[in-house]
Amino acid sequence: MAQISRYPIKKEIADRIFEIFLKTLVNVKDKEEARQLVSDLLTPTERIMLAKRLSIAFLLEKGYHYGTIKELLRVSSPTVAAVNLARQYGSKGYKKLIDKISKEESIGKFLKETSIKLVSMPAVEGKGGGVWRYLKREIEK
Repeated sequence: MAQISRYPIKKEIADRIFEIFLKTLVNVKDKEEARQLVSDLLTPTERIMLAKRLSIAFLLEKGYHYGTIKELLRVSSPTVAAVNLARQYGSKGYKKLIDKISKEESIGKFLKETSIKLVSMPAVEGKGGGVWRYLKREIEK
């Protein structure tokens, strides 16, 4: 588990470095830049820990039970409870992220279903039909 130095810094300095940290996160432009920052900033264990916390919040929002989440993500009951408390009574950060993830998944699902329907009904059967079947199989993958 991460530890904080027992030699505290002044509150003004702590506030300033946290402000810089937040600005850094906000200024990340794309997935690759985010991956690079996270890779440099966090240890592998910290990356897994944070990803699991977000996953726990997402699964709780979707109505999964504690036991299922514990088994699926290999986490403890206190971890699930802590995330649930933060999700319900925290600053709503989890809620906002989960809403964004859900919208992206819904849009992705809609686009996938639409593209499958489009390639499932080609205008002309016969010559060129194999291309449509190939496209359909690739989209379904």
